[in-house]
Amino acid sequence: MTIAKSLFLFVLAGLCEVGGGYLVWLWLREGKSIWFALLGAVVLVLYGFIPTFQPANFGRVYAAYGGIFIVLSILWGWKIDGIAPDRFDLIGGLISLIGVFVIMYWPR
Repeated sequence: MTIAKSLFLFVLAGLCEVGGGYLVWLWLREGKSIWFALLGAVVLVLYGFIPTFQPANFGRVYAAYGGIFIVLSILWGWKIDGIAPDRFDLIGGLISLIGVFVIMYWPR
């Protein structure tokens, strides 16, 4: 599997997890319709399947995915909630992405 396909799967999983969680958040915290929660639950279930298409073992995939989740969460907060990341968010996100590449793609 190419690195590009693997990264695509990570981003897709991340969007499902963050997006599904956000829909549940809107239902619970913002008083939106129960349909937001139900759609969020479906998207979160979909998130559970996507990482299984990665080539590595469970522990490695989920450890690396954590770094992708960090960056996508920062970007989601910026683009959806309008909270711009500060330099510490950016530094932390960069550190987490370095971890992703070391864990998943460093030659063994």
